[in-house]
Parts: sequence; structure tokens; C-alpha cells
Amino acid sequence: MSKKVICVMGTRPEVIKMAPVVKALGAAGLDARVLATAQHRGMLDQMMATFQLKSDWDLDAMRPGQTLPDLTGRLIPSLAEVFQGSGAQVVLAQGDTTTVFCAALAAYFVGIPFGHVEAGLRSGDLLSPFPEEGMRRLTTPLTKWHFAPTETSRLALLREGIPDADIHVVGNTVIDALLATVARADLSLPPVVRPLDPGQRRVLVTLHRRENFGAPLQCILGSLRRFALRHPSARLVYPVHPNPNVIGPANEHLGGLPNVELIEPLDYPHLVAVMREAHLVLTDSGGIQEEAPAIGRPVLVFRDVTERPEAVDAGGVRLVGSDPDRFEKEVERLWNDDFAYAEMARPRFPYGDGHSARRIADILERDLLVSRIA
Repeated sequence: MSKKVICVMGTRPEVIKMAPVVKALGAAGLDARVLATAQHRGMLDQMMATFQLKSDWDLDAMRPGQTLPDLTGRLIPSLAEVFQGSGAQVVLAQGDTTTVFCAALAAYFVGIPFGHVEAGLRSGDLLSPFPEEGMRRLTTPLTKWHFAPTETSRLALLREGIPDADIHVVGNTVIDALLATVARADLSLPPVVRPLDPGQRRVLVTLHRRENFGAPLQCILGSLRRFALRHPSARLVYPVHPNPNVIGPANEHLGGLPNVELIEPLDYPHLVAVMREAHLVLTDSGGIQEEAPAIGRPVLVFRDVTERPEAVDAGGVRLVGSDPDRFEKEVERLWNDDFAYAEMARPRFPYGDGHSARRIADILERDLLVSRIA
């Protein structure tokens, strides 16, 4: 009988990064099952359909106006109940959401070893990004398999006392998903995005970080408005996150500008298609810091610190925080200086080669085979 692995997903990014893992586990002969917490209902469902994933369990945890304490209180007993009766040998989850921490804790409570995909990311600031930095630090001591994306992540785990034998540098599975998507013959822009006219350049914008809500987001959106007004040839595409803290300010600052398209969140292939066509990417997202450099798109990040320093070190990403002066200096340099742009626009792969999921599956297959023989 094949060993059962429960893959837990709650949000859109988790589906993107876990979909290659589910596929690789099946190819390795393991029985991969999917548990959806639906921490983010609509965006999770969209991405599950994109990657043709179906959940074996769906906790339907999302509630209007839910708080993190409320979500945590619902998830842990629900997850533990599923795990207890599942017959699973491993629980896997990716990243740094409440879903991930709750899955690790529930697995610990029922005695099933936990594997953490994308382990070891650290910003060094417990409040930035919030709550992600706290979630991943809390998850680490509950983890048996630490699947670190980079050597930097491995060193962070070693500094926290994790045994080297429990850390596996495998790359980041988002590169698996990205490269497979870029290779699709049917990859095309979404119908909602207008084609570029001669002389225009596309700019992809994404903003949703909780720590930017309020005054920082107002500053960022003001900077984007001034950039759009200065450069009529710039065509900004901004898939707006459904959170009310984002939608209102986005419409206030950018609504009605002729060269700004405020659209609903895109499925992954359409987002990749826009990113591939983009001249620049302006974001506060974590995942896009990993994806855009791999296809040679310069990224300016609206954060003061990042848990993904590898792309910064490689030269594909720059941090600008919410400071209008920092943003203007960097964006104008990239917009007007062809040499500076070319230096930043070379494809870089600090997060792997597209085979991370297979490495994870191979490690689990090996370790589970050893435990079966023993």
C-alpha cells in the first residue's frame, strides 16, 4: 500500500506552489491527498481549477471579516479531526499563512510528522511581513522535513538550532509552476487587458500586504498615480486584491486614469502572461519577487525588508518601501536609463531550476521507504 501524504492549502499562492508537489508525489508512487482550508475561498477555488486540483477535504473556513484568532481557533480542531482519521504518514504545507502553522500544530497534536515547503525564510522583523514572519517561525520547531528553497534559508534554520540532517535545500516550487506555465502554447493575455499601442510599455502592479494597509498604502498609491501621470506611455495593469483595505484606496488614487487598468485578480496563466509582457513589475508580493526575475523582469518592491534577499543580491529586485522619493528615483532610473534597465532585466534563477517538487517527492519517498523497512 502506498504511503499517504496530505497536502494542505488555504490560499492562492499555496496552490501555485503546492500543485507541482502534488503532481510529483503521485509520479513517485505516493498517495497525495489535498486538504483545502479555504482560508481565502474565491481565490483558492480559482487557482485549484487552474491547476486541475480537487480537494479530498474542504474545511470551508473563510468567514466575513474573520480575524486571525478566530481562524486559528476554527482550523486547529478541524485539521486535527481530519488528520486523526486519515491514515496519513505525512502532512505537507507551504509557506507562512495561518493555514500552515495550524496544519503543523494539528499534525503535531495527532502524531503525524510535518513537512514544511519553503522553510527558513526570515525577514528578521517579527512584524514585517505580518503575520507571515510569525507563522513561519512558529512552524519551524514543529517540522520534521524542512524543505528550504535556498542556502540562505538553510543557514537561517541552522542558526535557530535545526539539525542539518533535517534541512533539504530543494529550490522553490514556484519556479516549477512558473516555467511550466511560461512553456504553455496557449499562454495569452486575459481579454480584460487592452493590447499595447506602439510606444507603450506595460507595468504590472500588485499590492496586498497587510503591513502596508493605511498610511503606507496611501503613500504607495500616490506614488503610482504620479508615475502614471508623468508617463502617459506607461500602461499600468493592477489586479486589485478583494480586501476592502485595498479596493477603496486603489479606486481613490488610480480610478479613472486613462493609462491604469484596475481589474479583478487574475488566474495564474493570465498573470504570468501579463508579467511576461511587462517592462517593469511594482509589487509588495513575496511570490512575484521570486517569479519575475526568472523571466528577466525588473522588480521594485514596496517593502523595507524582505525574507527573499537572494533576488536582491542577484540584482533583479530592489526595495523601495513606501517612501515616494525612493520609489521615484528607482522607477525613473529604470524607465529612462536603458543601460540600468538592461542590467536588471537579465533572467536570474536564485530560487531553483524548476525541479524542486521532484526533489521533495524523492526525499519523502526515500524516508518513508526506510521507515517501512525498519
